[in-house]
Amino acid sequence: SVLSVLRGDFKTDLVRYLQSMSAEWGNGLFGCFNDCGICIMTYFCTCYTFGKNAEAVGESCFLCCLCYGCQPFDLAAKVAVRTKIREQKGIAGTIAGDIVYHVFCSACAICQEAQELKTGGASMARE
Repeated sequence: SVLSVLRGDFKTDLVRYLQSMSAEWGNGLFGCFNDCGICIMTYFCTCYTFGKNAEAVGESCFLCCLCYGCQPFDLAAKVAVRTKIREQKGIAGTIAGDIVYHVFCSACAICQEAQELKTGGASMARE
């Protein structure tokens, strides 16, 4: 039966997996000044930070920078990158939430994403 499968190690593994999928962002949405370098770069050249975030999750830096500022491609690219970061880091959230963050506070969301990638071992530097 299904209940017998949920006993023992499988149940424990499932609970651990679900708990790991409910992590939170390392920095708040308005935690831009937690890393002043990323904050300044994002303020003056948001498309660069956005492109490096995209590159860190396996997307094209060039194409994302090209889409930057061209609606609706801009929003679609930003949401896709944020969603990938959430999925890779096991951060709880929804696509609807990602859209809201990028519609109303895109620079802060990009900064938050860059900080998350930086603390996770990815680098903003060109490799």
